[in-house]
Amino acid sequence: MVRRRVCAALVSMAISGLGLPVMAQVEAQSPPAEQGQAPRVVRFDIPPQDLDTAMTRLADQAGIRLLGASGDLAGKRTAGLSGNYTIAEALNTLLAGSGVGWRLSEANTVILERVAPGSSAPGVVPLDPVRVQGGVPPQALIDNLPPPYAGGQVAKGAQVGFLGERDFMDTPFNQSSYTSTLMQNQQARSIADVAANDPSVRNAWPAVGYSSALMIRGFSFNSNDTAFGGLYGIAPTLMVSTDYLERVEILKGPSTMLNGMPPFGSVGGAVNLVPKRAPGQELNRVMATYVSAGQFGGTTDVARRFGDDRAFGIRFNGTYRNGSTPVNQQTQAVGAAVFGLDYRGDRLRAAVDYGYQTQATNSPLRATYVAAGLPVPLAPGGSANWFQPWTFQQNTDLFGVARVEYDVTPDWTAYGAVGARRSLFNALTGFATVTSANGNLAENPLNFPGWSQANTEDVGVRGRVDTGPIRHALSLNGTRVMLEGGQLFPVVATIQSNLYQPTFIAKPNVAALNPPKTNSIELSTLGIADVISVFDERIQFIVGGRLQRVQVGNYSPITGVATSYYDQSAFSPAVGFIAKPWSNVSVYGNFIQGLQQGTTAPVGTLNAGQTFAPQKTQQLELGAKLDLGKFATTFSLFQIDRPFGITNPSTAIFSVGGTQRNQGLEWMMFGEPFQGFRPLGGITLLNARQLDTGSNLTNGLKATGVPDVQLNLGAEWDASFLRGLTFSGRLIYTSLQYLDAANTQSIPSWTRFDAGVRYVFERKDGKPIALRFNVENVFNLNYWASANAELGLAMGAPRTFLLSLSADF
Repeated sequence: MVRRRVCAALVSMAISGLGLPVMAQVEAQSPPAEQGQAPRVVRFDIPPQDLDTAMTRLADQAGIRLLGASGDLAGKRTAGLSGNYTIAEALNTLLAGSGVGWRLSEANTVILERVAPGSSAPGVVPLDPVRVQGGVPPQALIDNLPPPYAGGQVAKGAQVGFLGERDFMDTPFNQSSYTSTLMQNQQARSIADVAANDPSVRNAWPAVGYSSALMIRGFSFNSNDTAFGGLYGIAPTLMVSTDYLERVEILKGPSTMLNGMPPFGSVGGAVNLVPKRAPGQELNRVMATYVSAGQFGGTTDVARRFGDDRAFGIRFNGTYRNGSTPVNQQTQAVGAAVFGLDYRGDRLRAAVDYGYQTQATNSPLRATYVAAGLPVPLAPGGSANWFQPWTFQQNTDLFGVARVEYDVTPDWTAYGAVGARRSLFNALTGFATVTSANGNLAENPLNFPGWSQANTEDVGVRGRVDTGPIRHALSLNGTRVMLEGGQLFPVVATIQSNLYQPTFIAKPNVAALNPPKTNSIELSTLGIADVISVFDERIQFIVGGRLQRVQVGNYSPITGVATSYYDQSAFSPAVGFIAKPWSNVSVYGNFIQGLQQGTTAPVGTLNAGQTFAPQKTQQLELGAKLDLGKFATTFSLFQIDRPFGITNPSTAIFSVGGTQRNQGLEWMMFGEPFQGFRPLGGITLLNARQLDTGSNLTNGLKATGVPDVQLNLGAEWDASFLRGLTFSGRLIYTSLQYLDAANTQSIPSWTRFDAGVRYVFERKDGKPIALRFNVENVFNLNYWASANAELGLAMGAPRTFLLSLSADF
């Protein structure tokens, strides 16, 4: 069903010579141009899909309004369209054989009408109009999601902070936007599963765990720094279910100017989650799932649009799965219910998301530490679990976001958003440290009840103004993120055990606790940026900055009195450029910073208690991108310097004088270069060093947890002998990593293979049924996936089978 869109750009389309006849049979050739003018050519990227959905994408990408033919498009399929076409050619190609024709109604409207077999003239009664307005202003955020790139696994663009949605060729940063299609086909359950496609990202937490902690460009990423709809503090804590997400956008490198400082100071990259919205056609989808060794579940996805113009939309995603995981004695239950509502008016757009997510894991895997001076033990079997069977982790999150934007003029849009989250968590989890070469370990179970809540506000304006041959795209916004929470950490008695032959004891008596407020964070920012374009936007310069205030408080769990308070501000600038020597080549560069809360001199130093200004991580990056229409590749070189605190051994004075310098090269590819073949992946080479550490034992050595080589190569292939059958495979390689700063402890390189197959067919009513089967870690490799001085050792997942059956009705 064709959706409603807004577009003012069609007047210029008509002037430039669209050249539409009064009525065109879909079999007809493209009409001639207006006298003396050539038809406008548009780059289209429309994958195979339902015809009504494809026509919605055409309206988006061409900037046209479509009326009518709502019933006549339903249930029909199209092979899609990719490449440069006139709008008339695109209409003819998609509608070929459908029995639907088109005609120009006015400068900004194309009418779709049923064509009688053999008819060469209109002579038909127009259908009930279902208006679909295409082409919201480019500065809009709502209803302006970049379309999928050829192959459908990644998108053509993403939200670049407060600059709004931008095509990847017009972005001077390295960013990947993974689609819901990829998540569904790979049966991704978490953000970490999605990130397994990215060579710049590695999982920093046990794969069969309860968190999506990552390493991006060699720096740790706290899962609680994940943004939801561009807002910090709103996403469910620790792990997010992917079933209600349309996109997972990963920006590599610092991003304070674009997004503000994240609450927990991640500087290696940014992750933004885009929730699903009601599409133009009705959607009714159910799916049954199975994950080895015995976790069964299901999902529901229902969407509708209402109103004369179908301006109102609602979408519901429900998820539940429960049962045994591939790890011994471990069970996990995950549930989610998320509503997404939106309104699309001529100048006003609004969206609301409201969700509930719960997760409960029994005997969860956590990171494991190794005592100094010991070699890292060999990884146990992939299904091994050395944590006590009575340990558990429970999280419940209630979250919501409301966003509204209004087009003050066709070139200027004002917007505002508010969000909130309320979370409860309770855990009795073990912290294990290997204490001998034979794998003996000391496990310290920690009783960890707590709560947290967040409130986030975002207000701003985006717009365009031309000053002669120079175009300015201006952005101004202010944000505030307020978080507070309460946690208690009483430790249960130490348990002596072994990594390979664990000792299990009876569950100790643990008192129920009700933690008071123990911490608070408030982050206030004001950002401004200007994208300056010349030569038809073939040369672009981005200049901007953000003023960031950081307020952090800690409170006594007994008296409630503040025990420490931090209040510092910093200005974080950024510059970038884009040059397009050819239309399909983009060369870019950037300088940008990431902020973290400044450290405090520890007890025992001469200046103990001194607080420092927010620490600035700085990035320099240079790259190039090539877009061939159906296949794209990106290449980048970068250097990131992150400061850290050191104590001078001679003076005992603490200062922020050390630096971790990560230098890297990234190459990535995606698309569908050949019909039915879709590669995805790339390679990242890293050289991460510790500089100015104040110690000859560590100065100049490798940084912990950062491999030299990260390789991800995946592909899908549609079988030619059976329509709807697709095979997939993926290789993930990670080289050696050091666990300690002195580079005396390390884990070996590892290589993992994944494989999958799916079969999609249609019932007589044209609705699809899809059967998917995936295997992760095909050869059941036993391996430590990551090693990090902060997070310890993370176990890789054993061989895991995933099976699902979905049906639309």
